[in-house]
Amino acid sequence: MSKEMLNALDALEAEKGISKEIVIEALEAALISAYKRHYGQSQNVEVEFNAKKGSIHVYSVKEVTEEVMDSQLEVSLKDAILINPAYEIGDKIRFEVTPKDFGRIAAQTAKQVILQRVREAERNIIYTEFSAYENDIMQGIVERQDNRYIYVNLGKIEAVLSKQDQMANEFYQPHDRIRVYVSKVENTSKGPQVFVSRSHPDLLRRLFEQEVPEVYDGTVEIVSIAREAGDRSKVAVRSHDENIDPVGTCVGPKGQRVQTLVNELKGENMDIVEWSEDPAVFIANALNPAEVSDVIFDATNPKACTVVVPDYQLSLAIGKRGQNARLAAKLTGFKIDIKSESDMASFYEKLEQAETAVADAEELVVEAELNDEVIMANPDMTSDDYENATFEEE
Repeated sequence: MSKEMLNALDALEAEKGISKEIVIEALEAALISAYKRHYGQSQNVEVEFNAKKGSIHVYSVKEVTEEVMDSQLEVSLKDAILINPAYEIGDKIRFEVTPKDFGRIAAQTAKQVILQRVREAERNIIYTEFSAYENDIMQGIVERQDNRYIYVNLGKIEAVLSKQDQMANEFYQPHDRIRVYVSKVENTSKGPQVFVSRSHPDLLRRLFEQEVPEVYDGTVEIVSIAREAGDRSKVAVRSHDENIDPVGTCVGPKGQRVQTLVNELKGENMDIVEWSEDPAVFIANALNPAEVSDVIFDATNPKACTVVVPDYQLSLAIGKRGQNARLAAKLTGFKIDIKSESDMASFYEKLEQAETAVADAEELVVEAELNDEVIMANPDMTSDDYENATFEEE
């Protein structure tokens, strides 16, 4: 058994990548449990496994005391001195209690415990490996699906793709090869759990890094992404090299680079716009392909603005079901209210009328205050005198 055990440990380390020390530690714990269970013992027990010879020894550990209250846990100082005169009260003494048939019994009893420890070690290895892929892209194969998830084989583990992480324009079939974004890796009681996504905005970021070298090396930076997966996305980019056009770089010659991404995302439309430090310019760029006449910021809310567009561009600026305006708002972080030039002209006209009305009201108030002053200064005036006084004042 000794040679067989050592050979098994070596094979396990070579095939599974689990260190021999982890298995030996699990084995010793299992043997302690096996000894107490089969021999009805409750004393402190230690098991020693010789990693070179493969031999197993069981020791009962007792504490040296003046008076023995429990013979399974304690040994008297008098008896301890007979073993070794150097022993003192409080010392621990190990007595070998290895049964003759312990090897067979221990192997049978410890098998399940060892296998469990081995599974845990394998799970930890897988968790550590896949944690390194969190927030990155992996290639997987669709295995199966149920009412909750689509299960994607990533090699050593099966990841889950939830409904909200799927793209509305995609249909997944077994054996389909797909690229997925690893959004989260958890170490649960049932083992590592990997969550992947096809709808996450950062999937787009990673795809650009794979397709555009300038994005990968940081020359061109993706500042923000607004995405409605499977339908349309907007990507704001800027260049750290004044000689490089960030939008043209991401689009590529004849649109080849961006077309590769569109194909990967099954026809998802993509607007690549240039980021600007000037919020007005950035907002105008974000509403591409619509033309913007003016951007008016709200004095009471620094993250709100009104965008003025030509009348014939209004529907284009808003987009189908408000999509263009909604994505532009996500991309820039501003609350955007879009108005046509004619609406703004009408608004300014009404505002001017309101200002005129306010001015007229203010004049009436001033006149009334002057009249009140005249009355207060002359309390005995008749109504005729008042009208004359007011007339004279005018």
